[in-house]
Amino acid sequence: MAVLARLALAFFLAAGQLTAACAQDNAAAVVSQGLVPFASDEGLARLSRSDAQVNFPALANQFEAEYNGAFCGPASAAIVLNAAKGRSPDLPRDKSRFRADDLKYLPTGVDLGLPRFTQDNVLDKGPKTRAQVFGEPVKIDGKQVRDFGFQLRQLDALLEANGLDTRLVIVDDNKPVEDIRADLVDDLKRRGDYVIVQRKAVGQQGFAHISPLGAYDDQSDSFLVLDVNPASASWVWMPTATLVKGMRTFDTVENRGYILIETH
Repeated sequence: MAVLARLALAFFLAAGQLTAACAQDNAAAVVSQGLVPFASDEGLARLSRSDAQVNFPALANQFEAEYNGAFCGPASAAIVLNAAKGRSPDLPRDKSRFRADDLKYLPTGVDLGLPRFTQDNVLDKGPKTRAQVFGEPVKIDGKQVRDFGFQLRQLDALLEANGLDTRLVIVDDNKPVEDIRADLVDDLKRRGDYVIVQRKAVGQQGFAHISPLGAYDDQSDSFLVLDVNPASASWVWMPTATLVKGMRTFDTVENRGYILIETH
């Protein structure tokens, strides 16, 4: 019995060491990418000292997670549109998520649809259909392909169709990091202007992703990425080099990049 006890103790000690080693490896992987969770002392300190976060409150107030794995583009668009136009008198009222029985007993003339952009109604004006977002074959360069989600130019067209003024920037090999940083920081310092980035998921789960940026911290040279899929990735501060590396990747017909939105 004593021998079995010693064996069991040895097993649990070894298992504990292995678990600790795995945890250290995972932590090292995150640190190696330089990603700092927003919900940490350091993350909050970076926001506090940032001088390029003027629109963070508006974005945080309108933030919502994507409905599904193909809607990072529509989710980012809805967040920015509501932040930019949240008090406009002509906002759309989306009733598509009501069930038939929800409206059965409402008094005549009562409308419970809130005036706001949603991940569903932003698609109504865009050139890419809902079916195409979910993989309905389309012709690209003469070939029938399934083009899931949004390429950057498709998202830019969606934003413009919903009334925003945009400037799209493709991050190819010739685009200097200094110019990219200046573009993003200048926009984040202007009240009412917003940035959406499309990047490969560097240091995070998934293949590629679209998200708004919330702030820039000069001391750490990092951007606050407001990830719209909090089930798999939290808001993080991402080093400029890492963010650029994620954007300087190929997607279907050209590289990824960012969209600058100007509302004044």
